[in-house]
Order: sequence, then structure tokens, then C-alpha cells
Amino acid sequence: MTIRPVRDSDLAAILAFWNPLIRETTITFSSEEKTAEGLTAMIAARRSMGREFLVAEIGGAVLGFASYDQFRAGNGYVHAMEHTVILAPEAHGRGLGRVLMAGTEDHAKARGAHVMVAGVSGENAVGIAFHRALGYAQTGVMPQTGRKFGRWLDLVLMQKQL
Repeated sequence: MTIRPVRDSDLAAILAFWNPLIRETTITFSSEEKTAEGLTAMIAARRSMGREFLVAEIGGAVLGFASYDQFRAGNGYVHAMEHTVILAPEAHGRGLGRVLMAGTEDHAKARGAHVMVAGVSGENAVGIAFHRALGYAQTGVMPQTGRKFGRWLDLVLMQKQL
């Protein structure tokens, strides 16, 4: 397994496992599918701020990614980051998520981050358990904050001091 910064050649693989999660699940509250152009712009914006977008690769196949950005706008939050970690279905249970998160946390900490925040769908019990196993503590639940598939969804906030 290799963890490395994303390349343009990785975008199709990322879109292939990210967009079905957007279309079919409440893991993310967004219903807008990602495009190569939009993903390229997101990566460039994060990198311009000193942040990174990492991928996990096994045998040449990109099977997951993790990235982070400032939790909220404004200079009072420059040390608080929020991450996203997404794995291809075939990558679950192989330790890729843990390795991606370690790389993301290390990258953020080296650039002055103090706290990493996770915003997890209340319906995503696996995601909540994953973050707990990595040392994230639940700090709150925001009831009915998101809406998707005609339903209101709770957002579970978790954080870890780096």
C-alpha cells in the first residue's frame, strides 16, 4: 500500500467510487456529484493553502482518499481542520482508512493544525465507530441538519486534538 499526494491521473478512479456514495447513500449529505474539473479546483484550492489531498494505492489502483481544509472560515479557526475520508467498497476492512487518516493528521499537524474535526452522518454507524477507534471524541449532535432523499439527517460532530 502506498499513500501519496493525488495526481491528475487519479481523478477518474476517485470519481468512480465517490459519486456512487453521493448518489446512493447518506454518508454525505450532498447530492451534487463531483466532476473532474470541480475536483481539480478543490485540490488546487487546498494545496494553495498548504493542505493536501492524499490517495491510497495498492497495485496501481487508487482505492481511497483523504483530504482536509479549515473547519470554518476566519482567522480564529486557522488551527481547526475538517477532513473527508472516502474508500472504494473493495478497500473496506484493509486498513487503508487508518493509514490515510494518519497521513492526513500528520500533514495537518506539521502545518500548525491543533484539532481535526469529523462531521459524520448520524446514519453512518461504521463511520462513527471508525473515528472513535482513531481517538475521535463525539462533541455534539446537530439534529436534522442535513436533508437528502426527502429525509432530515443528523450530523454527528467528532474531534481529535492533534
